[in-house]
Amino acid sequence: MPTEQGNAQDSSRPAATRFGRRRALLAGGAVLAAGIGAAADELVRDDRTAGRATTGAPAAEAAIPFHGARQAGVTAPQQPATHLLSFDLPKASAATDRKTLRAVLGALTRTLAAAASAAPPDPRLQSGGASRLTSLVGVGPALAARLGLDVPASFGELPSFPGDRLDPRRSDGDLLVQLCAADRWTLTVVAELAATAARAAGAVPRWTQSGFLPHTPPGTTPRNLFGSKDGIANPDHAAAERWVWGPTGAHRNGTVLVYRRIRMDVTGFAALSESEHDRVIGRRARDGVPLSGTAEHDEPDIYAKNPDGSYVIPATAHVRLASPRFDGGARMLRRSYSYDDGPTDRGLLFCAFMRDPAQFTRVQDRLAARDALNPFLQHRASAVAYVLPGAAPAGTLGEQLWA
Repeated sequence: MPTEQGNAQDSSRPAATRFGRRRALLAGGAVLAAGIGAAADELVRDDRTAGRATTGAPAAEAAIPFHGARQAGVTAPQQPATHLLSFDLPKASAATDRKTLRAVLGALTRTLAAAASAAPPDPRLQSGGASRLTSLVGVGPALAARLGLDVPASFGELPSFPGDRLDPRRSDGDLLVQLCAADRWTLTVVAELAATAARAAGAVPRWTQSGFLPHTPPGTTPRNLFGSKDGIANPDHAAAERWVWGPTGAHRNGTVLVYRRIRMDVTGFAALSESEHDRVIGRRARDGVPLSGTAEHDEPDIYAKNPDGSYVIPATAHVRLASPRFDGGARMLRRSYSYDDGPTDRGLLFCAFMRDPAQFTRVQDRLAARDALNPFLQHRASAVAYVLPGAAPAGTLGEQLWA
């Protein structure tokens, strides 16, 4: 997975058996975020309360506003738990399908706004304190093309990558909803409400997936199931305006979400020595410090060399291949989660936001070809969605799609 996106921010995740020999390139890389850190909570400046709350540690007292120029599922601090839902829209005529889409987006807007409010109507969400629910809704490229929706010109399907073993039943979709909260109870209830509303309006459920973060003290970077610090560098406000959010115009408050479900060979990776682990990732396992640096948040120097001429960060290290220096400084906002669907199916839910999905493609192409992590990863599901601009208090998500 594209994980090493530069150190632009302020300081503020397997299967039980090995998947293949090292020479087998499973194209796992683009999403593992092997050392990339605390979420870029500063993005919330755009249309919500500013602040640098850290991953897994949102304030407990106030509801996070649903309405705003941009959806809270992107702008608010990363929450400890997530639940994704994918839906399809049955094919009829273009006019009928557009009507169905309007109805589904209207139903989701009302349902998610109510659930995120300080006084949610469902009694299961009234057990004490605000739910701290955040959400985002996006449309898939196939639906956008079918209905001629107004989405960015760069938005489209991802290509196939070497080593992909994608399950179509757990990939793609016409609509993608991501819910995030401080606890699984809230997500279970709201996922039920959202799915019921979407079905009643004409959508058909396609797949769902839940994920989680480890308990992490404020100001520290969470680890994934490999034990690597995950999310050490995300774009700050200025970089996000350039690389995450859309260009000036109708898509300014939208972004693109790339989702990859990556099964991780935790047992195989754990068999590596500490020094092997460090060289595969390009960071020290014990503290997340890049091999070229002295502190966790030092930017990895991918050009630094040892006296013998070899790279300090090996040529096949994950953080080197995912470096923004190979992409003109382009960065993505990563909000990944771990998942556990059984003893032989655990791993990472790579979620990253970017203006242009071609950025992900460039990084994943490099990782698929050379990443030392490939023998320990399998990409098993994939989706891409245009995350809609937010909705005004009297508005509906998706109003800009019909321009």
